[in-house]
Amino acid sequence: MNAKAPLSVDVDYLRRFLEGDRASVREKGREFAAHSALRLKPEWSLERKRQATLEGVVALANAGFTTLSMPKHLGGPEDYASYVAGFEELVLAEPSIQIKAGVQYGLFSGAIHHLGNKEQHARWLKDALEGKLLGSFAMTEIGHGSDVANVDTTATYDPAKQEFVIHTPHRQAVKEYIGNAAAHAQAAVVFARLITSGIDYGVHAFFVPVRSEGGRPLPGVTIEDDGYKGGLAGVDNGRFGFDQVRIPRENLLDRYGHVAEDGEYSSPIHSPGKRFFTMLGTLVMGRVSLDGASTVASKLALDIALRYAVHRKQFEGGVPGESVHLMDYGEHQRRLMPLVAKAWANSVAHENLLDTFDEVFSSEAPPEATRQLLESQAAGFKAVSTWDALDTIQECREACGGAGFMWDNRLVGLRHDLDVYVTFEGDNTVLLQLVGKRLLQDYSRELKDIDFGGAARYLSHQAAEHSLYRSGIASMGRTIGDLFTPALASKRIRSGQLQEALLSSRVDSMLSDLAQKLRPAAKMDRQAAADLFNAHQHQLIQTAEAYIHLLKWKALTARLRAIDTTEHPDEAKMLRRIRDLYGLTLIHEHIGWHVMYGRLSMARARMVEPTIGRLCRKLAQNAQDLADMFGFTSEHRRTQISEGQEAARQNEATAHARQARSRTDYPIDERIIRAKKKKS
Repeated sequence: MNAKAPLSVDVDYLRRFLEGDRASVREKGREFAAHSALRLKPEWSLERKRQATLEGVVALANAGFTTLSMPKHLGGPEDYASYVAGFEELVLAEPSIQIKAGVQYGLFSGAIHHLGNKEQHARWLKDALEGKLLGSFAMTEIGHGSDVANVDTTATYDPAKQEFVIHTPHRQAVKEYIGNAAAHAQAAVVFARLITSGIDYGVHAFFVPVRSEGGRPLPGVTIEDDGYKGGLAGVDNGRFGFDQVRIPRENLLDRYGHVAEDGEYSSPIHSPGKRFFTMLGTLVMGRVSLDGASTVASKLALDIALRYAVHRKQFEGGVPGESVHLMDYGEHQRRLMPLVAKAWANSVAHENLLDTFDEVFSSEAPPEATRQLLESQAAGFKAVSTWDALDTIQECREACGGAGFMWDNRLVGLRHDLDVYVTFEGDNTVLLQLVGKRLLQDYSRELKDIDFGGAARYLSHQAAEHSLYRSGIASMGRTIGDLFTPALASKRIRSGQLQEALLSSRVDSMLSDLAQKLRPAAKMDRQAAADLFNAHQHQLIQTAEAYIHLLKWKALTARLRAIDTTEHPDEAKMLRRIRDLYGLTLIHEHIGWHVMYGRLSMARARMVEPTIGRLCRKLAQNAQDLADMFGFTSEHRRTQISEGQEAARQNEATAHARQARSRTDYPIDERIIRAKKKKS
């Protein structure tokens, strides 16, 4: 095949192959998201946008999507992963609908489901999943943000009346940024400190009615409206305050903590810390869905930008009178193609995350290691994907020039709405710290359980690593790149074995170095240990991010290995290009580290940049296919610049120029006259 010819690929096959087992449920989600009734108009008032968003959320339940997560004892299939996959596609309709539905069916309903008992399910869960009982998830407080373990709202048990008294002791304890609070919630799952018999048992969840049937705040409940935000105008965020609000004892969601009539507390989990993190772990669905929805939004932005670049012409090229398509410019290819690779890496990794999510949530007692894996990967994937979404949407906006800044072309509004995704369900920086701490725990556990012979081998390996990569030996050429691929060729630098070695080595080295630096903390007092940790906080976050990128690369590589190269040779080649571009882009972003730590020789490091350029050029030949692979329709894009108008204008302009040049009175270019005079 001619190297310059585009690949001939079956885009529908490749999309379904990359989306995996849940491709069909995603298609159903896209079909629902295409309905024009779900769209919010910019000229509408805030109240009307909120009402329309509510109608979209209820329509989702009426369409049967929410029954996928219904417990089996209530007649549902309890298929959490399929529910989340279809739900993520709602971002194509309106991010406001996706987020408000996430609050209603993921957080509010999910808390009742996973923290409550079967009697509570019968009382509240079915109505919540059918959109009949509207609710909020009241966890965050003004004064504590992501520090949920230290919220100040209290739930004090009164054994005489068998009631809990929910109370907000001061302004800092007001529940803030709560979705559905300002206008629609009839009840809220409130996170408060459970106090009984004079003992504080830490944070638990309580079902608290907040509005009457007429929509007014119930006695003791204060509701405030957050008003306009930087995006998500259809979501009615607000604040809850509670002044000695009484609820029945049975309103404690008591799967992990029960209070008897006499006030005696019991829990199946003895450790307060483990109990708290187990309760929060059951609510991981929010982070999982934000990871997936952010990736869908990235694909949408890329779909728009790719289609625009394929048709838009700008500046005259080598042929007089002929302008060049944006996609033919090398820098434009470099702007968009790595983002396409990143979007597919995030997408494939997310499907793996959904597999783990399904494994944990479909089991009554999932293995602790699997549950911890889900928690850490959901936190890390959400952090990286939401940041990637903002970067991708912004780059696509700029790549579309002034047209991208027009509200009708979706990108500006999409950027506004996705902005807060980096903060929802935990600030990204905090989430990456969680991942980093888990890596350190696993690292220390690995050392703790190793046998004497293993310890000797480990120490020998560490010594060899130190000698090879941190001494003069590395500079003599014994780098990873040279160990695997002696020949300096682009095919060699694209070696999957080399990419994995570089990415894995960076994670291993950073984690080992971090663990050594933090080792003295074990013998320090609490303040000194905190100061030491704080001094290395940035390195912890960098290590966690490198680990998450490695997982995403591995997910994409596993999918590449699964494709049938005999039946689908061009599809396999395109996927290989996508994988290599993702891997080499990650390596290039930290090329200085790989050189400084001896992982790449200078000669090999200089090859990464031009190899990325060649991959971008090759993928750009299939730019239209890459856009089609996302599986979106014009009802999803809803833009002028991606639906053929640009091509029509270009054709009109070309026809006009051709016709004008054929006229005898066509003006002569001044430069031609000057050239003739100069010759004469």
